[in-house]
Amino acid sequence: MVASPDQTEEDRLNHALRISASQASSLTGGGGALLYTHLEGDPMTGRLRAAAGFTSMDEARQTAAGLVAIIRSTIDTAQPQTEALTGPLAARIPGASCHTLPLIARKRSVGVLVIVPTAPLCEEVGKSIETLAWSTASQIDHPGLSARYEMLTAESEKHLEVADEKNDELLKLSEELFAQDIELLQNNEKLGKIEKLKNDFIEKMSRELRTPLNSIIEATITVLASEHEGLSPSSQQTLRNALDEGTAFQRTLQNILDLWRIKQDELPIEIQELSVADVVDETIFSVQDTLGDKPVKIEKKIPVPLPKIRTDLAKINQILFLLLDNATKFTEQGTIEIGARFENDRLHCWIADSGIGICPDDQKYVWNEFYQVDDRASTRYRGAGLGLTLVHDLLVLLDGDSLLQSEPGVGTRVEFRIPVVVA
Repeated sequence: MVASPDQTEEDRLNHALRISASQASSLTGGGGALLYTHLEGDPMTGRLRAAAGFTSMDEARQTAAGLVAIIRSTIDTAQPQTEALTGPLAARIPGASCHTLPLIARKRSVGVLVIVPTAPLCEEVGKSIETLAWSTASQIDHPGLSARYEMLTAESEKHLEVADEKNDELLKLSEELFAQDIELLQNNEKLGKIEKLKNDFIEKMSRELRTPLNSIIEATITVLASEHEGLSPSSQQTLRNALDEGTAFQRTLQNILDLWRIKQDELPIEIQELSVADVVDETIFSVQDTLGDKPVKIEKKIPVPLPKIRTDLAKINQILFLLLDNATKFTEQGTIEIGARFENDRLHCWIADSGIGICPDDQKYVWNEFYQVDDRASTRYRGAGLGLTLVHDLLVLLDGDSLLQSEPGVGTRVEFRIPVVVA
């Protein structure tokens, strides 16, 4: 993304720090990352400037509140430190530790990078995080160094008789600025290579898996349609099962790719007009295959006619499908309710089922990637544990939020809200 010419140096730095925090979170397996700056003239010792890997800004702030002492110590000693994590993030990542890396530029601390990995870091990832820390330190220090250099240059032009020591300082700053430019280019090149490897892997996975998978699905549909009379009932059922499994795998692969694109800030928001009632009807139709022959009834609850709204149709479709599909998987009999209402410029949607429910200890983990409530769930219930993670990330992208309520043996209710505009 090219910076706008109207952006201030502060805006550019904030944007760069947000990207660095997101990269740090990605490198730690989706764990938490916090970025602090410690700049000359800033009265705050270690000011929180960016966060990533948290379910909300409140969770990030609560986590940061418990790190004041270690942040100050890291700035004062300019040494990495580690301590056990407490607070809301610790509840999501049991046994997690907080690691602080001082951001050093021109032999002084200009900030701190805090990471909370979801698992122990391998040597390669550790080196990548160190490279990210060096690059971030240079980005933080660069505006101040540039401003100092420009000020001395201006003074020299005004006062030709400037003292030799000021000329010496100007020369030294010029050399440091040049060296910092080179270091930034080198570090960004290293990080760029890492990102390129990841992107190449995702693209290759997409191409190598999706293309033959689509061909298999299309061939199966063709055989079922054209050879229907010539196939025995058992052969037809076998092909239908294969088609179901292929479609589910295709959906899982798409979820992985969508999650990746969100983390890379490459999933755009596309606003268009839509009818909520039509979207709900389409969602109900799309999960009929998942229900199969189960004695489950889906009820639509839209209390009053809703106005047409403007938001991202594809993402609302995807969120509702993922939630309703999840409900149909874990409901063997009874009722599933899907509803919507419009209130205070926000669209409220909910899915309530009479399924197996989720115990309180597991509820805080269900938004995590690949999390399964039961170790046997991956074999009994089809899926990779990515659906709710994608729901969460899509809601964050749409500036929405969600609420989950569940009781084992009684059922689960998930409600989400997103800001919308009446068409």
